[in-house]
Amino acid sequence: MISKTYNPKDIEEKWYQYWLDNHFFKSMPPTDVADKREPYTIVIPPPNVTGVLHMGHMLNNTIQDVLIRKARMEGKNACWVPGTDHASIATEAKVVAMLKEQGIDKREIGREKFLEYAWEWTHKYGGIILQQLRKLGASCDWDRTRFTMEPALYESVIDVFVDLYEKGQIYRGIRMVNWDPQGRTAVSDEEVITKEVQQKLCYIRYEVKGGEEEREKGPVNSPSSPSSLSSSSPSYITIATVRPETIMADTAIAVNPNDERYKHLHGKKALIPLINREIPIITDDYVTMDFGTGCLKVTPAHDPNDYALGLKHNLPVIDILNEDGSLNEKAQIFVGMDRFAARKAIIKELEETGDLVKAEDYKSNVGFSERTNAVIEPRVSLQWFLKMDQLAKPAFENVMNDTVQLHPAKFKNMYRSWMENPHDWNISRQLWWGHQIPAFYMKDGTVIVAKNKREALRKAQREYQLFALTEADLTQDEDVLDTWFSSWLWPISVFDGIRNPDNPEIKYYYPTNTLVTGFDIIFFWVARMIIAGYEFRGQKPFHDVYFTGMVRDKLGRKMSKQLGNSPDPLDLIEKYGADGVRTGMLFSSAAGNDLLFDEKLCEQGRNFNNKVWNAFRLVKGWQVHNKPSEHSGNALAVNWFESKLNQTLAEVNDHFSKYRISDALQSLYKLIWDDFCSQYLEMIKPGFEQPIDQSTYDATINFFERLMCLAHPFMPFITEEIWQDIRERQAGASICVTAFPKVGSIDSNLLADFELLFEVVTSVRNIRNSKQIAPKVELPLSIKTSTPERFRTLEPLLYKMATLSSVGYVEDKTDGIAFVIKGDEFFVNIAGEIDQEQELANAQKELEYTTGFRDSVLKKLSNEKFVANAKPDVVERERQKLADAEAKIKALEQQLLDASN
Repeated sequence: MISKTYNPKDIEEKWYQYWLDNHFFKSMPPTDVADKREPYTIVIPPPNVTGVLHMGHMLNNTIQDVLIRKARMEGKNACWVPGTDHASIATEAKVVAMLKEQGIDKREIGREKFLEYAWEWTHKYGGIILQQLRKLGASCDWDRTRFTMEPALYESVIDVFVDLYEKGQIYRGIRMVNWDPQGRTAVSDEEVITKEVQQKLCYIRYEVKGGEEEREKGPVNSPSSPSSLSSSSPSYITIATVRPETIMADTAIAVNPNDERYKHLHGKKALIPLINREIPIITDDYVTMDFGTGCLKVTPAHDPNDYALGLKHNLPVIDILNEDGSLNEKAQIFVGMDRFAARKAIIKELEETGDLVKAEDYKSNVGFSERTNAVIEPRVSLQWFLKMDQLAKPAFENVMNDTVQLHPAKFKNMYRSWMENPHDWNISRQLWWGHQIPAFYMKDGTVIVAKNKREALRKAQREYQLFALTEADLTQDEDVLDTWFSSWLWPISVFDGIRNPDNPEIKYYYPTNTLVTGFDIIFFWVARMIIAGYEFRGQKPFHDVYFTGMVRDKLGRKMSKQLGNSPDPLDLIEKYGADGVRTGMLFSSAAGNDLLFDEKLCEQGRNFNNKVWNAFRLVKGWQVHNKPSEHSGNALAVNWFESKLNQTLAEVNDHFSKYRISDALQSLYKLIWDDFCSQYLEMIKPGFEQPIDQSTYDATINFFERLMCLAHPFMPFITEEIWQDIRERQAGASICVTAFPKVGSIDSNLLADFELLFEVVTSVRNIRNSKQIAPKVELPLSIKTSTPERFRTLEPLLYKMATLSSVGYVEDKTDGIAFVIKGDEFFVNIAGEIDQEQELANAQKELEYTTGFRDSVLKKLSNEKFVANAKPDVVERERQKLADAEAKIKALEQQLLDASN
């Protein structure tokens, strides 16, 4: 017995377990030479082990599941590899916070003990998101679940580091990097989020040493007016900065050599306020004369541009900040105070000493750590780097020539902007959780890069003839590798292609087919995977990259916990069902475009599921007899829907080929809701308590079955439930592995005839509604047409759908309300059913409206620019509108003329 209402809770867990029990998601390379299935492979963008399911995951993984389920039904060896990323910074932050709650300090317990806690945390929480994906219906091969820190993948990362180092691609050097004071680690440029921040631009005076004696030669800035000249004693020079807490790290003041205001100061010295350390006044064209005071404080340790200036002028580098962003002893004052607290304290102190000239409100861009949201601190640090200029070339060229295709293609410009001139990649992180850098140091600082300490010892003994050296004499680098240095190998390492480059799995599944990811990590991950693919496999890692948009709320804001505008995906599944949420999200998620999420989308998805369920109940509730159909329109309806189904299948396949997944769903939605439920079932539905003929019923069951197969990738649960119940199935059968429908013949003429049929029926129904004539009242219809045979074919369905008493053909106008469709005129005689005076009044109003409409079309067609630039089919449609309007006007005028006579 089919339940009256569709309840997702009753079926989702049941069918998901059924799929798992029957291993429908499992994939292996074929061992039988007769197995010619082509692989279709997707590797999941590995979510962080710290993560739980959010709306972005929902969208991304739904799209992946749609693609993999369709491929599976097409007979391909579909392999969707799941897994998680160890997420160095985020996971370490979580574990540190957990330990802090227990009163445990990371540094006190040491690396080994800390990693025990990290692994314990990972085992406890790391798999949550993968379990949640099952609720969504994700058809991953769960036996293939990988983790970036598992032994095989760990070893692959280390092997790659050693290989690149030995090729001369990896080096160690002192550079200015982005420092995250909260995570206490360097982060890459791509992990810095720039935000506009309201700050104070502080004008601070520096005393010019010896300015009293030299003031007659040329005055310097006075404290009261930084841009003016003064001969006061002592003399000062004023700079403007938003970072007064770094003045203690200044090593020079720079002015433009062409700035007349400061030419007399070239080569002089100035004193830093509060600490009175002497620094030189230098000249450089880099200084902008019209910003601030035209004077620049040079702080090489705490600004990337100042660092470059310092190198150019051979200035010392004074780092006054600790790893956590607090001031160290080199600052001399406010030692141990946080940088932002020190900023406030220094401003107050400068006010008291009279060295703060003024402070203005000022907006400027500030970098924030993507992982911890801490304000990034530029810092000079000894780090490991990967040279990118040569490595990136194949990855750049093969995206530009579409060997790897980006969808939508507009992202090629973004890709080009980064890949044309890539910076060397800072790959070291000052953390403990991650892949520890395989570099080992002898006591004199000599570095040995090797896979492990044993190999490093052998290498040192062999290369340096130090046979008395022991492992105890070697110390491994404390740093770990950037998380992306492991995930850039993901399409290769999940198939063990680094350690065993000729194994059957990597040779069969690689390159993978489609990567589905967000455009925000096009540089972090996508570009680097392509680089790794060409470097370590000599070929691309995937054929296509489908970029999803960002999920935003209906106001356009990015969804976030902080704003409280992001619903819990599991709550949505509980409320609307997984199929409802999946279809709801895909209704408006065109590739690369942001999704403005509204919960009403999920409600629409649930309504779609209910529509399908109610149609199934209707069809299964019909009584069937073996007599031939008494309604000749049934066979016609069957033939029409066969063509309509094939036409939509062709559309859906075309959309999939272009990665227009949302458009494919829209085509399917219209086919099921409008064409099947609203039109086809209405045409063949038997009368109340009347049976349907076997032939029509069998065709309808066949249609329903094919529709469920077409819809399965989008709505896996309800389609399995219906498919299993619609006819007898063998044990272990599933829609999962049933063939995806193939496109058959399409009768374009029949489709056009039915479009005409539906327009006529709609027009008759509109007349009936406007005149408040009951649906059961049969009305006569007369048709003035040059092709009466076309309508005679459609007559059985016209009678049924429009509730007609007769259909006649006339050579001239006749009594009744007229309407025009594509040049044919139709007359519905409703005499005796309406008030004639009211009808004439309505006809006059309609004449006025139609006349106005005709004039607007005429105006458009008289516009030469429109006719010349518009597509021919658009112009033709406008001309057809004009013809229909003129025919309707003529009929209405005749109706009014006849009434007046």
